[in-house]
Amino acid sequence: MPDNQTNTTSRSNTYSGIFQFVGRFITAAVVLAITAFFTPGFQIENIWTLAVATLVLTLIDFLISRFTGLNASPFGKGFVGFILSAVTLYVTQYFVAGYTISWVAAIVGALIYGVVDYLLPGDQHM
Repeated sequence: MPDNQTNTTSRSNTYSGIFQFVGRFITAAVVLAITAFFTPGFQIENIWTLAVATLVLTLIDFLISRFTGLNASPFGKGFVGFILSAVTLYVTQYFVAGYTISWVAAIVGALIYGVVDYLLPGDQHM
């Protein structure tokens, strides 16, 4: 009987982790889409570009946090987080076709991204 409960708990935790990841991914995509919509000079061509850009931004954020310990969220580490967010938004265009952004738009976009990310519920970071 205990083995059966362990297997059920393990599957439940796996499903919970998957749903949590999907929820965070969708939230990040919505935040990025809203940011692109309200930022002049920031364009995302279609939903597939949005999905790939969200994955790339998440990967870049993970790598930055992993190697430097800094969070690239605009409000994660104050001014440094804001600058990292702008750079991350800008650099992503070199990895994703259909995603274009200027330096000025990256700075404005980092501000908008931070505000939208702060207003949406959940523990979501770029």
